[in-house]
Amino acid sequence: MNIEEKFLKYVSFDTQSDPKSDTAPSTMKQLELGKYLVEEMKSIGIENAQLDKYGIVYGTIPSNNNNQGKKIGFVAHMDTSPDAAGNNIHPQIIRDYQGDTIVLNKEKKLYLDPHEFPELLNVLHHDLITTDGTTLLGADDKAGVAVIMQMAEYVMTHPEFKHNDIQIAFTPDEEIGRGTENFDVNYFNADYAYTVDGGDIAEIEYENFNAFSAVVEITGKSIHPGSAKNAMINSIHVSQEFDAMLPIHARPESTEGYEGFNHLHDIHGNCEKTVMEYIIRNHDLDLAKKQCQDFENIAQFLNQKYGYDMIKVTIEQSYLNMKEHIAKNMFIVENAMEAMKQCQVEPRAVPIRGGTDGANLTYMGLPCPNLGTGGYNYHGPFEYVSLTMMNKQVEVLLKILENNVK
Repeated sequence: MNIEEKFLKYVSFDTQSDPKSDTAPSTMKQLELGKYLVEEMKSIGIENAQLDKYGIVYGTIPSNNNNQGKKIGFVAHMDTSPDAAGNNIHPQIIRDYQGDTIVLNKEKKLYLDPHEFPELLNVLHHDLITTDGTTLLGADDKAGVAVIMQMAEYVMTHPEFKHNDIQIAFTPDEEIGRGTENFDVNYFNADYAYTVDGGDIAEIEYENFNAFSAVVEITGKSIHPGSAKNAMINSIHVSQEFDAMLPIHARPESTEGYEGFNHLHDIHGNCEKTVMEYIIRNHDLDLAKKQCQDFENIAQFLNQKYGYDMIKVTIEQSYLNMKEHIAKNMFIVENAMEAMKQCQVEPRAVPIRGGTDGANLTYMGLPCPNLGTGGYNYHGPFEYVSLTMMNKQVEVLLKILENNVK
C-alpha cells in the first residue's frame, strides 16, 4: 500500500481514548489498530513486531551496517482526541489544491476557507485529505503512523539502503496524557528518537509546555430558594467568581508563542457542588508554578471570604518542558534540520503549545524531539492533512537514517 492507502486504512479504526478510564489502554478499541499494525509490520518482515498488554506496539528493523552509528527510534500515537467524534470517518480527498474554499459539509455550513484558515495557502497544489464535517480526521496522529510505516516499508524492501537498528513504537492514550506511562525505554533500546506528531513538516519542536492540571471543587450551601436569604451559597456563582479572579488575558484565546495560559475545559455542578477542571501551561517552569499558586491563593481568599473551607484545589503535574534535556543533545535537532535541508525543506524550530509523548520520553532518558506530519486544525471537523507533506516527511526520515551511517 502507498502512504495514502495506509492513512485511509488507519483512520477507519475508531481509536478515541477516554480520560475517565483507568484501564491501560483507556479504551480497548485502540487494540484493534495495534493488532493490525503488528500484522502489517510482520508482513513487511519486521519479525519481532508485538503488541504488549498495555496497548503499545513495538518493532525493530535490525541493522545491516553493524550498528556503526546511533540507534534511532520513531514514535507516533494511535489514539485520537476525545474532543470530537472519532468513528465513522468519511475522508474527502482534494487533488492539486488550488486555493479555493473547500466544502466540508454543505448542510452544516462548514467550510475550509483560506480567509479563515490562511495556512491553506501553504499547501497550494498539494493533495489534501479533509473530514466531511461530522468528525475529526485522525491525522493526529495516524498521519505520523503512516509516515513511519511508509519509511519502514521502504527500508525493508530496499536491502541496499544502509542503516543501523531502527526502533519503532506506536502508543495509545497520548491524547489524554498517558501515552508513555507504560513505555519500556530499556526494551525500546534506542539512543534517541523522534516523535512524528506535529504539523507543518518544516517545523521541529524541542520545547514544550510545562503542564499541570487543576481540579477545583466548590461546596456551597443549598437552601430552598424560598427561604434562602442570608443562608444559601450557590456553588455555581462562586465558581464564576473563582474563574473571574484568574488573569483574563492568560487564557488560550489570548495567548500565543511562549505565552502561558489557564484553560477551563470542563465545569459541571449545581447549587450544592460545582467542579471545575483546568489545564495550566507555560514554557517557563517558574511562571507555571506561579500560575498554580494563583489557584491556591484564590481558594484561600474565597474560603476566608465565605467563612469556611468551601473550595478544595488539587493540582497535579502532567509533564515538563524537554528543552533542558534536549539542549544537552542538540545534535539530534541539528541532524534532523540538516536532513530537512537536503530534502529541500527549510527547517525552523518552534515551541510546542502543547505536549507530546516525546516530552515524557525525554525525561525517561530517551531524548525525543518532535517532527511534523503535514496535519492541521487537529481535534475537530476542520482537520486536514497534506499527503504531499506526508510523502516528503518519509524522505526526511530516510535521510536522517542515511546520514546516521556516514
